[in-house]
Amino acid sequence: MQQAKEDIPTKIDTPDAIARQQMGFGTARGYGEISGEYFTLAAGTDITPLLEGLEDDTCQCPHWGYVLEGRLTVRYADESEETDTAGDLFYWPPGHTVSAEADSEIILFSPQDEHAAVLDHMLEKMSDDA
Repeated sequence: MQQAKEDIPTKIDTPDAIARQQMGFGTARGYGEISGEYFTLAAGTDITPLLEGLEDDTCQCPHWGYVLEGRLTVRYADESEETDTAGDLFYWPPGHTVSAEADSEIILFSPQDEHAAVLDHMLEKMSDDA
């Protein structure tokens, strides 16, 4: 689920501050500690091959985040997809893969243990290909 800034409901609107809040943007219940992460992806990067061997060959960790710059395509195990661009908030539920259509930078908030396991898997795949 992605959402452009202008589509997020305004909760406070004063000359000095505007606060937008999207309720129900996913739940972290049951995941434990959350990590904050920055990712930079070059145009053309597709992480799909690095996820092979995981359940459904996809990342099974949920992520909440923000696209600082760029354009990403997120594909889900059910074969649906979405495009996230600069300024979008997003929630990626378990069962996804990501490719960068343009040089991109994102901020992620992820359950740390689950995402560390995915990143370790990706590193292992990269070393196997070396």
